[in-house]
Amino acid sequence: MNQRNTTGVLEFLLLGLSEDPELQPLLFGLFLSMYLLTVWGNLLLILAVSSDSHLHTPMYFFLSNLSLMDICFTSTTIPKMLRNIWTQNQAITYAGCITQVYFFLFFVVTDNFLLTVMAYDRYVAICHPLRYTVIMNPRLCGLLVLLCCTVSVLYSLLQTLMVLQLSFCAKVTIPHFFCELKQIVQQSCSDISLNDLVTYIVSALLGFGSLSGILYSYSKIVSSILKIASAQGKYKAFSTCASHLSVVFLFYCSAFGVYLSSSGTLSSHSSAVASVLYTVVTPMLNPFIYSLRNKDIKGALEIVFRKQSIKWFDG
Repeated sequence: MNQRNTTGVLEFLLLGLSEDPELQPLLFGLFLSMYLLTVWGNLLLILAVSSDSHLHTPMYFFLSNLSLMDICFTSTTIPKMLRNIWTQNQAITYAGCITQVYFFLFFVVTDNFLLTVMAYDRYVAICHPLRYTVIMNPRLCGLLVLLCCTVSVLYSLLQTLMVLQLSFCAKVTIPHFFCELKQIVQQSCSDISLNDLVTYIVSALLGFGSLSGILYSYSKIVSSILKIASAQGKYKAFSTCASHLSVVFLFYCSAFGVYLSSSGTLSSHSSAVASVLYTVVTPMLNPFIYSLRNKDIKGALEIVFRKQSIKWFDG
């Protein structure tokens, strides 16, 4: 008999990265540290951009939105994982799991689109410098971010509604530290061929479409940089793109690594470990990648810390 029940499943079990009791304190401390560092680093970047009027430009506007998405991105998964380790309870409710799927997809797709928009911003700045302020006006910047969020909402809603149509057996265990879409679909007792088809097609369109936009923008950027006569001019133009290129490389390499590991011969556990790269490590490193070689961000942070120090001493 096929025992299918969509309403009877009240909770799922998240197996996490390891079931070894001795590793749980280490995992808790490691992920708590990375989460706090992610939130702290991205909040500082947002604070630096918002407090310095010289940084109220399209590039830093998109960067602030990326930092905000990264904070929300990690907050969708890590706090629940930490709670499960602390309480030694692997359960997550059915409603909580579906909610986590929706917000996780929303934030990761928005991240993906923002990286594409930032590549377009760099393309306009380097290839059309005289028209930069006209093209990248505040209205267009706001519309681009709104478009990113709108498409992400629609994609997340589509995937979530399709998961809600699936039936699940009495006991569902997810070999992951969060409710990852592919793992949930694979645990279903229903026919998942339509889910897989939609996921592959839409993900390919969004993922490779965005990556193609980034590659096209940088092909034009490299072409323009090579035409610059002075070596100093070339270095200055390239340095404005170096941080963004590093983040793009880190994001896409880790995401494709997870995709290949989940669709290849590697185990679900290996896929879960690989997921840590783009769900935790990448959002944690982003603010430091953008800040370490950026004199404007460093200067803004120094001013913020100096003002705060003066307030403390005066108080």
